[in-house]
Amino acid sequence: MKTRDLIKEIQKLPVSERFYIIERSMQLIRKQENESQMKKAVDLLYEDYVADEELTAFTDLDFENFYETR
Repeated sequence: MKTRDLIKEIQKLPVSERFYIIERSMQLIRKQENESQMKKAVDLLYEDYVADEELTAFTDLDFENFYETR
């Protein structure tokens, strides 16, 4: 379906449904953009986390047992 046809179909809908389509579309665009930015950040920082022990120092504690004191 072409954009022009899609817009014509949307114009046939009641206003409340048009608003729903707009809101949902914006949510999906934001989600995709956030995921894209997060992937770029991961790609940029991956080598730093692999090579720099200071960034991963606390991961040594990941499998330690912690006990709550009262």
